[in-house]
Amino acid sequence: MSVITIARGSFSGGKMLAESLAQRLGYRCIDRDIIVERAAAGGVSQEALMEALVKPPHFWDRFRHEKYIYLTLIQAAITEEVSTGKVVYHGNAGHLLLRGAPHVLRARIIAPLEIRVGMVRDRLKLSRNEAVAYIEKVDNERRKWTSYLYGVDWEDPHLYDIVLNLEEIGVEEACEIMATVAKQKSFEFTAECAAAMADLALASRVRANLVLNASTSDLEMEVVALRGSVSIKGKVVDLEQMAEVERVARGTAGVTDLKLDKLAPMPLV
Repeated sequence: MSVITIARGSFSGGKMLAESLAQRLGYRCIDRDIIVERAAAGGVSQEALMEALVKPPHFWDRFRHEKYIYLTLIQAAITEEVSTGKVVYHGNAGHLLLRGAPHVLRARIIAPLEIRVGMVRDRLKLSRNEAVAYIEKVDNERRKWTSYLYGVDWEDPHLYDIVLNLEEIGVEEACEIMATVAKQKSFEFTAECAAAMADLALASRVRANLVLNASTSDLEMEVVALRGSVSIKGKVVDLEQMAEVERVARGTAGVTDLKLDKLAPMPLV
């Protein structure tokens, strides 16, 4: 009952592989659009959330807190979607949004430029030069995005458990390899793994509820959950806002105990 994330460049075959793998294993297959739709349920527009996933760093330099809000909602959505296992996610940095989640099989799919160019030309009806420019633009923006948000190079093979090149092997062969790896003990979705995934989902849910609440939406909190016990660190404006943080957190489904760790009003200047 693994959780599998597939990172891929545009038109590299990763989407086809994800769908084929999910069908083979009997898993759900989810993508960025599903995550954005779920995250938008709190009232934020899907367009704004999608921008948070694709806008280059210089855009978010001007809207740092908005970036925090959108990514908090997106992380909460993806952790909820994968919390029970048996899911394949393909799209933007799923393995990074699920940092801290155990036994996640992190895969990266690559393909030679000419294969990708052929797919772009067929799908988008572009010339070869236009297709190359499109691929380079998307890859460059994705590279900047992951570097800005997580301080990593999304092409670094150390971020993945398996990297597959579709130059010589087809999607079906790659699917067979992935299915075999997913069944290994290292990626078994044990009871302990399920509990840790539930902790991550609960912490993300608390953070999302705080950003959706008008009185606490300006805060950026560090939230950790362990078997229903939640710890929150950060700065608040005053005691009234601190009380609101406590109210929102305690009202979050799954919270059984709450610790406000160093949650003190910001000093006056």
